[in-house]
Amino acid sequence: MREFFMAGGRRLSYVDFGGPGAPLLALHGHYNEASAFAPLAEALAPRWRVIALDQRGHGESDRGESYDRDDYVDDVAVWHRHLGLGAVAVLGHSLGGVNAYQYAARHADRVSALIVEDIGAVVDSDWSFTLRLPRQAPSRQELVSALGPVAVYLECSFRRAGDGWGFSFDVEDTVASQKALSGEHWRDWAAVACPTLLIRGTSSEELAAGHAREMIARRAGKARLLELPAGHVVHHDAAEQFAAAVEDFLENPG
Repeated sequence: MREFFMAGGRRLSYVDFGGPGAPLLALHGHYNEASAFAPLAEALAPRWRVIALDQRGHGESDRGESYDRDDYVDDVAVWHRHLGLGAVAVLGHSLGGVNAYQYAARHADRVSALIVEDIGAVVDSDWSFTLRLPRQAPSRQELVSALGPVAVYLECSFRRAGDGWGFSFDVEDTVASQKALSGEHWRDWAAVACPTLLIRGTSSEELAAGHAREMIARRAGKARLLELPAGHVVHHDAAEQFAAAVEDFLENPG
């Protein structure tokens, strides 16, 4: 079910996949939106109830005036209060992964367990791919053709735009968000107190194996690493293994 709430004067959207299970808040990466977690929600039901946010500038949520780190984290805090939930498990991919661990670091009493998918404590974003994205195509199929093999990772964000097809995110906004994401976030990563699972794709070009091991070393005893045969979008490339790993961790996070 799609719902809306207000945060900082803008309307943000989220999808509650429903069910009787314990809540798992999910935060997507760039080029995506809440609906990207539909397969995971189905796999985790009925034990877990996935609730996924369309982060600012994505999906059905309003664009932001800025996309700084505090903007994203504050949005999550307002959303969490809106949901009326106590401490919950939080999962984030890429952009959403940094947002998730920064939220957990700054609101320790609100996060009971954390899952970070394929993003580091130091981020060096490359927005050249973003700038090469087609702004619009005459048809959905032509948009798919223009994107080539990466289309499967972006299709949840496809939207009819006027006489053609484009995306639910703005290219320039995404570049601004990627620039703001770049940098060193060790302080927040180290400050997370809850049990944490870091999932890395073995073919990832975003999170290097050595960096992932350093992240675990800096959180000795509080975080563990799992590598799955996938690229950066592990929840897509290794969907069944990813869902099983998430479920196993949530059942036994300690």
